[in-house]
Amino acid sequence: MKLIVGLGNPGKQYTGTRHNVGFATLAKLIATRSSGPAKAKFQGELYEATIAGQRSLLLLPLTYMNGSGASVLAARDFYKIEHPDILVICDDFALPLGKLRFRGKGSSGGQKGLDDVIRRLGSDEIPRLRIGIGAPAPGRDVPGYVLGRFAPDEQSAADESIVRAAESAEAWVEKGLSYCMNQYNAA
Repeated sequence: MKLIVGLGNPGKQYTGTRHNVGFATLAKLIATRSSGPAKAKFQGELYEATIAGQRSLLLLPLTYMNGSGASVLAARDFYKIEHPDILVICDDFALPLGKLRFRGKGSSGGQKGLDDVIRRLGSDEIPRLRIGIGAPAPGRDVPGYVLGRFAPDEQSAADESIVRAAESAEAWVEKGLSYCMNQYNAA
């Protein structure tokens, strides 16, 4: 079984923000792969799906970004999912807008939600897919930037990256992390 987690903040005021590209990516997967309505579990919304013939769980933590690890930990422990079978999808302002980057382990790179997941699961060996949201202008407030919406001239690239991220998450289930690192990190 695979667990795919999209990080973001709940609430309409956060919909469409840079910080919520993880939620937006999971929404694409839910729309095409979910086998039913959400279940309120693990301080989040949990969907069951079949991807590449494998039972998969799609989790949207509703703990707000900085507490995402509580939701992921509860799902991991309940289903007894091994860390290599968990994929965390999040934003990354250190990557250019639209760039995707898979990694199998490493630091959070300052991403607070991913940091909480790593801390609560007790390991940095958690596969993750980072979606580039572009860097804030020098001197710009980082929290305001990530909680802001994409500029009109950025929206098309952001939308395209979310579609590619959803496709790449399906590829992760079917073909694994190494394939995705080779296929998507170079693009």
